[in-house]
Amino acid sequence: MNARWQQAVVIFNLLATIAWLAWRWPRSPLTALAGVAAALALFGLVLGLQFVTMLRVNRSDPAPRPSWRQLASAWWAEARLALVVFGWRQPFRYNAVPDWLPPLAPGERATRRGVVLVHGFLCNRGFWLPWMAALRERGHAYVAVTLEPAFGSMDDYAATVDGAVQRVIEATGLAPVVVGHSMGGLVARAWLRSLAPDSAAARVHRVITLGTPHGGTWAGRFSRSVNGQQMALGGDWVQQLQQDEPSARAARFICWYSNCDNIVFPAGTAMLRGADNRLVEGAAHMQMAFDPAVMRACLEEIAVE
Repeated sequence: MNARWQQAVVIFNLLATIAWLAWRWPRSPLTALAGVAAALALFGLVLGLQFVTMLRVNRSDPAPRPSWRQLASAWWAEARLALVVFGWRQPFRYNAVPDWLPPLAPGERATRRGVVLVHGFLCNRGFWLPWMAALRERGHAYVAVTLEPAFGSMDDYAATVDGAVQRVIEATGLAPVVVGHSMGGLVARAWLRSLAPDSAAARVHRVITLGTPHGGTWAGRFSRSVNGQQMALGGDWVQQLQQDEPSARAARFICWYSNCDNIVFPAGTAMLRGADNRLVEGAAHMQMAFDPAVMRACLEEIAVE
């Protein structure tokens, strides 16, 4: 479902651009190109408004204030990534790279832990294509899920995550590391809540979250979807999730957050009390998941026994 509607958006925009150019080019090539530039400028403006709002909301957050250079760099990186992720990887490449679960001989145990990749809101498994290549290169089996229906409750995604975890355990003989971007980190926590307390520890080795609104996000107030409303800042769902978790569970979490996250703000909402919370300065929301230093640190943590 996620891929189909994104395909439709991309194809509609492409056809609209072709129609505009075909109509205006014979009359005025300059006007034709100006129209395309105006559409791209509007996209950049909307993205820029997210950063302006983030700056205002973050004024009371203890995270360090980003420099204008960091903001400009984050805006540019996020604009490019949005076009790649929503214009190519997720609509057309979401099934291009299969899950990798190399078979083991009977009685053999893998020497490296596997990974379960859980995407965020409005995304699918195509989001993780660079991670898939990096994990396979390092010998880590992986399963990348697609959470459907796209706008359902996060509690209903638990079975999808559990099935992926089970596949990795069967393939490696080891509890996997779960990596979640944005909403994916909350889905991982909802999955753990669905398990019997004595089995949760045996099902996951570590959870790494990237820009996850553990305390909700200011932008969640505008969503009309079930999962979007569940991510409202300080909302009932995130508060109940926190209350339901054993106090020691957060010690299994590594939570990355940024002072330039244009979706999850205030910045501190991406921190989880009791977890290993790590700040990456100057990284936008999607950019955080592909920042070379963040990826390298995550891959090193995945390799730790």
